Amino acid sequence: MTTIVVTGIGATSPIGGTARESWAALLAGESGTRTIQQPWVEQYELPVTFAAQAKVRPEEVLERQEVKRLDPSAQFALIAAREAWADAGAPDIAPERILVDYATGIGGLWTLLDAWDVLKEKGPRRVLPMTIPMLMPNAAAAAISMHLGARAGARTVVSACASGTEAIANAYEHLQQGLADIVVAGGTEAVVHPLPIAAFASMQALSKRNDDPAAASRPYDVDRDGFVLGEGAAAIVLETKEHALARGARIYAELAGGSVTSDSYHITAPDPEGSGAARAVIAALEQAGATPDDVTHINAHATSTPVGDIAEFEALKRVFGDRVASIPVSATKASTGHLLGGTGALEAVFTILALHERTAPPTINLDNQDERILLDVVTSPRPLGDGPQLAISNSFGFGGHNSVVAFRSVDG
Repeated sequence: MTTIVVTGIGATSPIGGTARESWAALLAGESGTRTIQQPWVEQYELPVTFAAQAKVRPEEVLERQEVKRLDPSAQFALIAAREAWADAGAPDIAPERILVDYATGIGGLWTLLDAWDVLKEKGPRRVLPMTIPMLMPNAAAAAISMHLGARAGARTVVSACASGTEAIANAYEHLQQGLADIVVAGGTEAVVHPLPIAAFASMQALSKRNDDPAAASRPYDVDRDGFVLGEGAAAIVLETKEHALARGARIYAELAGGSVTSDSYHITAPDPEGSGAARAVIAALEQAGATPDDVTHINAHATSTPVGDIAEFEALKRVFGDRVASIPVSATKASTGHLLGGTGALEAVFTILALHERTAPPTINLDNQDERILLDVVTSPRPLGDGPQLAISNSFGFGGHNSVVAFRSVDG
């Protein structure tokens, strides 16, 4: 097997406009969840009045024409990918050897619903000609591909909240197959919009802590009452170790393996026994040539829902047995909210930086840990030690989608 490494990271999230800003805010225990200031909250009498909106708006970063021609989901993606590419040293390689694996859970929702409003209120002649290219879910991958001149492929996976992680797992496979020398992988989402908020609230999935938004996302806490809708994107640059060393690139970590499984259980509920999720963890470790005993850190999916947090714990217990209680676990959605299709990519960046800086990031808002969840949850930045590190990052999505990626520390 070829060794695959991470040489660039980028992100725009509810807690920072870059990967490094987001990481610093995460270590500082900040929350990106705030009361939504837009008038549509009151206009539609939404039952949930807060979300984890991106800290830096795309229009503050992108050119005016880019904002005009891209849905917010693709805007976030382009920002994250540009940062990751620059962080990797803007490699000078043949376009035919650059591939994009980029995901979303929903796609250009703002474009779709804005265009529908225009059609209803002003008629078909006022619908913008760029509507379809802006709303299609592959728009983010296409925008990144065109910006970088990537011609080895621009692939899009859509698997709800597992999308970003699955894109990274796919990138691993594509590099192993020799389809490219470099892959830009990640995920994005921009659906902090009245319709998804109303829909998620209708299914009782969202936290209702309107009076205390910053404390609303509280994975593993006995008082958790649902997830917080977030937005943003993240991207990582992946390449073979041989290619990275040949061009003198900085290496953050090794992408040691990735996996995808499905529950075939329920469209929204996780398998309560966690068997599909457990198989995903095991498969990622097998691909990494590792065993459960090698894992030193877990970035959990942990969305702060009463059912989901328990199901993931059951899955981890299946894999790690009693040892699960001694592995440092970070549940970073406590700070960022849930970016849906972008969340796995952002958490991959956090996992990479945890290994690179040998520090597990904190989980905020854990006041009273659910006694049924016997995990060693990190609540303040914790050193991981000097020895070899192997971390996994889990993502699970509506439809029974499970994806896990494994990262290994590198020397130097």
